[in-house]
Amino acid sequence: MSQSAVEKGASSLSVPQLYAALEKELARARESKTYKYEVPIDGKQDGVVSVQGKNEVMLASNNYLGLANHPRILEAAKMGLEQYGFGMASVRFICGTQKIHLDLEEKIANFLGMESAILHSSCYAANEAFFAALVAAELDMSNYKDMIYSDKLNHASIIDGIRLARIGTKSTESRPYNHGDLNQLKQFLEEDRSSGYRTRIIATDGVFSMEGDYAPLAEMVSLAAKENALLVVDESHSTGVLGATGRGTPEQCGVHGKIDVIIGTLGKALSGAAGGFIAGKKPLIDFLRQKSRPYTFSNTLPPPIVCAASEAITMLSEDDSLVKQLHANTEYFRKEIKRLGFTILDGIHPIVPVMVGEAPIAMDMSDQLLKEGVYVRGLWYPVVPKGEARLRVQISAAHRPGDLDIALGAFEKVGKRLGVIK
Repeated sequence: MSQSAVEKGASSLSVPQLYAALEKELARARESKTYKYEVPIDGKQDGVVSVQGKNEVMLASNNYLGLANHPRILEAAKMGLEQYGFGMASVRFICGTQKIHLDLEEKIANFLGMESAILHSSCYAANEAFFAALVAAELDMSNYKDMIYSDKLNHASIIDGIRLARIGTKSTESRPYNHGDLNQLKQFLEEDRSSGYRTRIIATDGVFSMEGDYAPLAEMVSLAAKENALLVVDESHSTGVLGATGRGTPEQCGVHGKIDVIIGTLGKALSGAAGGFIAGKKPLIDFLRQKSRPYTFSNTLPPPIVCAASEAITMLSEDDSLVKQLHANTEYFRKEIKRLGFTILDGIHPIVPVMVGEAPIAMDMSDQLLKEGVYVRGLWYPVVPKGEARLRVQISAAHRPGDLDIALGAFEKVGKRLGVIK
């Protein structure tokens, strides 16, 4: 409520009025077909799942390598439970660190070509932790400014991390640059060369979760080095997915081991449960162990999750067959969905945005596809720009060719029914 309204004696909402207003807003979302419904799965996450006793081809999961319930992952989680317990009931620096936590951090760093890594409860928490901790540090400087350059399509966790950093210190500024526009980013960096910033940070997703495209990291590494800027990449949708051996966007772009900071998740390709991490130079990671508030004040990751994620990295390090299967499945689906006449955003990533335009069409299509045996979700504003509603298809190594053919047949049937294709 504005100050002028308060000065005029306007009263605030009563508690019943607040709930009435919330109900009205929810009703408006349902009427406009922008209300997000949850569709529960009966059993385990997989390439095909059960919904109310009916088999559905799963095209909405981040289970890129099919490891969420792989026998080796389940066995590792079981071992973690039996040998190390269910939970630590503590934060890391008090009594929440086991050797398995340190071993997993070392494995993550080695896999990504980094010096060190630190675990967090989620990648969201890791992004918040990184930006807030780094820019709040005085580092022997009483008067300083920091600048963060952020791709406009970065994940919400990066955006919120930057917001927290700006709230926490008045000396932090940010300049969003147009998606993938390296010319604008270069212009910003050149303009700010002599502005006296203590640190300049370039923040980008490796793969953009709504688009399925990836950042041009080779060019960004060169630009960051030239401008003495720190390059931070969120690899949540990339680790285990892109690159010949699943080492992510840096491997895909030929700059493996050359990124300053990689922030990622254990909740997608790397076993699919929970947990996040930050990887980088050892002094930075050691500093975050001291200053990261989400790390300091959140319970440590449960042993079963730690052991399962560790096994996932072991599997990837031993054998790249799941990565190859994922790439083959993705190439097949992308080719066939275009052949049917659908408009997709081109790329190589298993995120395949099938563009349908408006939110009601996306909702109707996802509902009808579910009835035809395909579990996929529609996305619309404000998650994506207005007029760019889509079905975000996500391919997995767990899909058999027959699964994808069933899904493509359902897409063709429903697409023609709704007039999305001819």
